[in-house]
Amino acid sequence: MNREQAVAESASSQETQERLWDAFRRWGYLQANLDPLGDLPPLPLPELDFSGPEADAARRVYCGTIGVEFMHLPDRERRQWVQERMESDSDAPVPDRGRILDLLVRAEVFEQVLQTRYLGTKRYSLEGEVALLPLLDSILSAASEQGAEKGMLAMSHRGRLNVMVHIVGRSAAEVFARFEDVDPRSVLGSGDVKYHLGATGIFHAAGDREVEIHLVSNPSHLEAVDPVVMGRTRAKQMRRGENGRAKVLAITMHGDAAFAGQGICAETLNMADLPGYTVGGGINIIVNNLIGFTTAPREGVSSRFSSDLAKRLPVPIFHVNAEDPEAVVRVGRIALDYRYAFGTPVIIDLIGYRRHGHSEVDDPTITQPLRYRKIEAHPALWKIYSEQIGVDGDPIVKRVHEELDAAQKEAHEIEKRPPMRRLPRYWNGYKGGCYDPSMEVDTAVSAETLASIGRSLASYPDSFHIHSKVKKLLEQRAEMAVGKRPLDYGMAEALAFGALLQQGVPVRLSGQDSRRGTFNQRHSALIDIETEEEYVALQHLSPGQAWCEIYNSPLSEAGVLGFEYGFSRDYPEALVLWEAQFGDFANGGQIVIDQFIAASEDKWNLLSGLVMLLPHGYEGQGPEHSSARIERYLELAARDNIQICQPSTAAQYFHLLRRQALRAWRKPLIVFTPKSMLRHPAALSQISELSAGRFRNVIPDDGDGSGDRVLICTGKIGHELRAERKRRGETAPAIVLLDQMYPFPHVELSAEMDRHSAAREFVWVQEEPGNMGARSFVLPEIERLARGRAVLSVNRSESSSPATGSHRAHEMEQKTLLALAFRDVEGPQDPQQ
Repeated sequence: MNREQAVAESASSQETQERLWDAFRRWGYLQANLDPLGDLPPLPLPELDFSGPEADAARRVYCGTIGVEFMHLPDRERRQWVQERMESDSDAPVPDRGRILDLLVRAEVFEQVLQTRYLGTKRYSLEGEVALLPLLDSILSAASEQGAEKGMLAMSHRGRLNVMVHIVGRSAAEVFARFEDVDPRSVLGSGDVKYHLGATGIFHAAGDREVEIHLVSNPSHLEAVDPVVMGRTRAKQMRRGENGRAKVLAITMHGDAAFAGQGICAETLNMADLPGYTVGGGINIIVNNLIGFTTAPREGVSSRFSSDLAKRLPVPIFHVNAEDPEAVVRVGRIALDYRYAFGTPVIIDLIGYRRHGHSEVDDPTITQPLRYRKIEAHPALWKIYSEQIGVDGDPIVKRVHEELDAAQKEAHEIEKRPPMRRLPRYWNGYKGGCYDPSMEVDTAVSAETLASIGRSLASYPDSFHIHSKVKKLLEQRAEMAVGKRPLDYGMAEALAFGALLQQGVPVRLSGQDSRRGTFNQRHSALIDIETEEEYVALQHLSPGQAWCEIYNSPLSEAGVLGFEYGFSRDYPEALVLWEAQFGDFANGGQIVIDQFIAASEDKWNLLSGLVMLLPHGYEGQGPEHSSARIERYLELAARDNIQICQPSTAAQYFHLLRRQALRAWRKPLIVFTPKSMLRHPAALSQISELSAGRFRNVIPDDGDGSGDRVLICTGKIGHELRAERKRRGETAPAIVLLDQMYPFPHVELSAEMDRHSAAREFVWVQEEPGNMGARSFVLPEIERLARGRAVLSVNRSESSSPATGSHRAHEMEQKTLLALAFRDVEGPQDPQQ
């Protein structure tokens, strides 16, 4: 063979070898040994039909107990990074086998002790997936080496108690006390089950390094916590300033069925690299039992892996057999290092099994008899691993039993429910509980300050090419700020934000199209018409002002609302707002509203000052763009848990926003904002109204109180009633606006009703159907204050849909509403009957 032939043969051999390795890099995960029970057999792939030493080497790397999907990454550097970490063992630290074994034993024994001592009680065991503890240990230890100070953990109920004790660092005695159900009177009508509770503690890594851990509270809606933990992580990162993303790490644990089936997972993943929501990457662990309650993967997942959802993003996915603890630990470190190297999420698919049923009172042999026959005969992982490494695990078992015996004795001496967590110091100045009038604050701002802010809001750099329509708007706003023109809602909001920022109160607002505003009312970010560069005037008011963030959100409700709720939990001094494009779009975030916003104080004693802006009003736009579903929020209202308001003027909106930010009373605020009334003359305000007074829960009638009828209402219909009264040239009936519906303003409304001593009847008037709106909530309250006088209502007839789709029908209904309110017609008190 001559030299040229040798070179050609060598090149051909290298090309064949590279093709071989490329095939295994791309498809090897489909033949990896991932399922401890063998129910996920390798797929036959002709692309991997290679033989010989090189193929054996590639198969050991990519078809062992680790399978990795990374060839879909468009960035060559990232593919190369994963490839090098997978194909080289030189940089892999020697695993601490003693530490791994200790964690495996502790996990199993803890579950067995709970099973034995609290038989028939739900605990959602980690058995079959106990490698989760070494995995978390590996991730957090590696994170501590990268400078992480805080780990934000989110997970559903499976294995939660185990993680609380062995990763978060809570004592077993505290968990046992929850099983003993001590001090039940302290949670009458409130509280939550033990496997939903949050916890804080310290994780002790190797080398005496410590990482603060916060396990976030989560309801049974399995993945609802996903965006919440991201919002909380973002807030904590911002609090730490420079290198905040390196100092705070999010780790989210998912069930396999939930990861594939719950849309909020996709919503949260989609936010991973968006400027307003990124946290520099999180670690997502699928605790994969290959079952969802009683549903097999073939019934719940349309692809081979539940993790396939994540392939919509350019992120690596590591599948690992949960019964190879050393492979699990290795994957944990690789994933963590990737996150710090590239700032993106990483997916770890930890494939094991579930030793018991969905809960310990469930019998899985009814629906999966063959799989559970295998599980029953399968030894505990610590026994398998101790035999592999040649270490006797029985002494560890004995020691752990002794520790847990002592912990249970300690639990018997606990008289009050242990809180399991400690709030950060930045919550010290805020309170919840019932409303106290002493918490009211001054919300007025001097005319000089308003004029100064107004000038800044109407200004932009000399080199900025402004749109002609926006220029005219800014000129009008400049006039508003000095009293030459009445204020509309958009300018009132901007002045409220600006005054807060100058007082050191940060502002964060996000929502669909919120930078401009759905109704063209905000224009918080000016766009240069030649370069598309942006200018946010609220960020340039004065030196030393607080930070301001206003973002257009992705087309998501649940994910973004959950994120903003989470952010508000760790930035209580900021005014945090989420805006729905139309109020009823909040339906998409109902789980977040029900489980977190409305109930977090009652269930977990956790406060939030989140503001929800929900455009509301009947203007003939159809069923989906009319009602923000006032009734749903009033139904959730109890124990002063939330505030529900509908400000009737621009000044009222100004004072409401400032009250929310400046009061120490931290409660979610639901604001039904206007649409057609945003610039309507009846809802405009004078600049002087911002320099005096405060938010008024009740807007009294401007008459002398001598009439015999009083109409009580909230929102746009109040302005229409007043306009109709003016058109008629009359001074009666009296018209009273209820700008705060909850907490119900008994004192203010009672005073106004008593002022109308000659009134023989009070009439609640609303645009919504009788089974919607505030009617069912408000009427009993008005009746209590009426002192025996008649209480009636005017509303659309009950309906399953909020509004008609016909604009002409809407106008007919609206005209009839007004006629009924003014007693032009007799009969049923709704315009559709």
